[in-house]
Amino acid sequence: MATDVIVPALGESITEASVGQWLKQPGDAVAADEAIVALETDKVAVEVPSPVAGVMGEQMFKPGDTVTVGALIARIVEGGVPAAAVPVPVAAAAVAAAAVPSPPAAAPAPAAESPAYDAISPAVRGLLDTYNLDPASIGGTGKDGRLTKGDVLAAIEAGTARLKSAATPAPAAVAAAAAAPAERREERVKMTRLRQTIARRLKEAQNSAAMLTTFNDVDMTAVIEARAKYKDMFEKKHGIRLGFMSFFAKAVVLALKDVPSVGAAIEGDEIIYKDYADLGVAVSSPGGLVVPILRNAQAKGFAQIEKDIADFGDRARKGTLKIDELQGGNFTISNGGVFGSLLSTPILNPPQSGVLGLHRVEDRPVVKNGQIVIRPMMYLALSYDHRLIDGREAVTFLVRVKEAIEDPARLLIDL
Repeated sequence: MATDVIVPALGESITEASVGQWLKQPGDAVAADEAIVALETDKVAVEVPSPVAGVMGEQMFKPGDTVTVGALIARIVEGGVPAAAVPVPVAAAAVAAAAVPSPPAAAPAPAAESPAYDAISPAVRGLLDTYNLDPASIGGTGKDGRLTKGDVLAAIEAGTARLKSAATPAPAAVAAAAAAPAERREERVKMTRLRQTIARRLKEAQNSAAMLTTFNDVDMTAVIEARAKYKDMFEKKHGIRLGFMSFFAKAVVLALKDVPSVGAAIEGDEIIYKDYADLGVAVSSPGGLVVPILRNAQAKGFAQIEKDIADFGDRARKGTLKIDELQGGNFTISNGGVFGSLLSTPILNPPQSGVLGLHRVEDRPVVKNGQIVIRPMMYLALSYDHRLIDGREAVTFLVRVKEAIEDPARLLIDL
């Protein structure tokens, strides 16, 4: 008996998605509630589980196809036998063995990819191929231990990924390769639904808002010293590392109290002011940048902020963020410094009116009390909607953030 698998509800106002990747192929054994396909919506990837245990049957759509909520996407054959478990008659096996000629004794065995290589998503596989990395050397954090793009990027940054081993080519082969012209290849890949949505929203932000960016720099000495002094006690007590993001989140909360227009939004001919701080935190996912919302940041302490941000980053890499976690928000923090960015002009996330860009920390000569000294400095960039926020308010907001970071005691006494 076959059981139909239906595209589930994907979230408020979302009626369709794209088939991203089939996680099970026809003939594969499937457990009840095991994910069989990943769908890409405008915001996140959604894995569709099997309602019953059995064997993967017919797949109604190919990767890249658009599906609607409620559509039949696949069938699961209950009580079926997986293809790998089907016995082969002895006589047939003997005939098959006889029909396959033995390779010449001198022929070298070709290098084989890891058995799990075919199960890796195309985006992750492309990254592995670009850097010639061995997937077996990288631990997977995705569902069922699958490798994600975030895993590969983290391994590259940490220097723990190994290169694929390759046999040394014969001198004649090397000479032939050197003589041959370099191969020029192009690859045409359809944009994911998430990437299309990112592109559309960013362009809409440029078209609809009067965006302007103001800059400042901040001396990170006090935050670095505080973090070094308390990080061990903090981690022991709270079970999470103390990072820079919680300091900036608290500084933004403080600045929004002083300059509420930066956290406001324009709706028609009205301005909506909010007495809370729902902060968007930009994190990387295999499909692109997503912005989960740290709700009620004004009511959270350092430990809870760090835990929430770490959880967002982990689930973004696994593709398990929920739709409602990406909706709303009245201000965004984007930390390009983790990728080495020195300076940028971040783009607004409509209908928000402000976004703070953080950048890498580097030692620079600065003047303090008439003396040239070396300090760990970071550039800050605030992009804002000039229709709502005047230059004076934008600069004041950025100065408040700078003051709080350079003197973290302000965060405790609400100054």
